[in-house]
Amino acid sequence: MIIDIMEIQKIIPHRYPFLLLDRVTDLVKNETLIGYKNITIGDHVFQGHFPGHPIYPGVMILEGMAQAGGILAFKSMDDMTEEQAAKKVVYFMSIDKAKFRAPVRPGDKLEYRVSVIKHKGSIWMLEGKAYVEDVLVSEAELKAMIVDK
Repeated sequence: MIIDIMEIQKIIPHRYPFLLLDRVTDLVKNETLIGYKNITIGDHVFQGHFPGHPIYPGVMILEGMAQAGGILAFKSMDDMTEEQAAKKVVYFMSIDKAKFRAPVRPGDKLEYRVSVIKHKGSIWMLEGKAYVEDVLVSEAELKAMIVDK
């Protein structure tokens, strides 16, 4: 299942400059999601992180991972209509075991691979990993809840 940027914007409320997922390339409901963000020197964060030595901030990697997890959770809820989903939002409750293994730089394609650890009701526990050219650059465990806006 491919989800383009227009569909992503129907699922999660984030917008530029805080929409950190360009496309979903694979999604298996209740199991996994693969998506990516193209990192460019035009990204606003590089104005200050760091001039002359641009490194994509780890907190932005985690946020993109969380956005991908939110899409996986929403798309896995078969009984929710698009109208009902429009009245909901995903709140992240915790991010645990976060690790940053390699820097991400302009020109990189940052691929998110998110999988469901467990799910009960509106609570989701997810494992997120981020890769650049199949090299693990970051990972974390995410806990989220789908709530009314």
